[in-house]
Amino acid sequence: MAIVHTVFFVSRALQLLFAIILLGLCGYLVTDNVIYNQPSQVNFMLFNSVWTLFPAVPFLAYSHRILPARPSSKLIHVAVDAVTMLFWFAGFIALAEWRNNIILCVGKGCGVTVAVIIFGVLEWILFSLTTTLSALDAWQARGKRSPVTTAAPETTTV
Repeated sequence: MAIVHTVFFVSRALQLLFAIILLGLCGYLVTDNVIYNQPSQVNFMLFNSVWTLFPAVPFLAYSHRILPARPSSKLIHVAVDAVTMLFWFAGFIALAEWRNNIILCVGKGCGVTVAVIIFGVLEWILFSLTTTLSALDAWQARGKRSPVTTAAPETTTV
């Protein structure tokens, strides 16, 4: 069980690190106009990195302290992980397809676009791993009672 927690911790740290890197790369592509006719795929990758940095990874990393340990909270983890994984998959596939259709690509923008695609693939792999581990954890918790016990209501005898 300690190995699973270590894998989660390392993967969440890498997800945050790669999201920060992607935020910088996508911000560079968006603001410096290094790509003529900037595609919406770059904006979507920028959204993915902001989504990963602010709501997704902090929620997934710290919600076990906020939410009670119930199977339903584990399903929420699986859902947030799966949605984020799908966002990254859609983003890097769309950007790679757009990049593939460019006949001649020269300059800094092309290299940065390739870097965004590569880091997007790495984010997708990490979120695939954590989604799988979260789903296995939720599957094992299925049917178990929550460790949170509530006090029985006081009854009076007549």
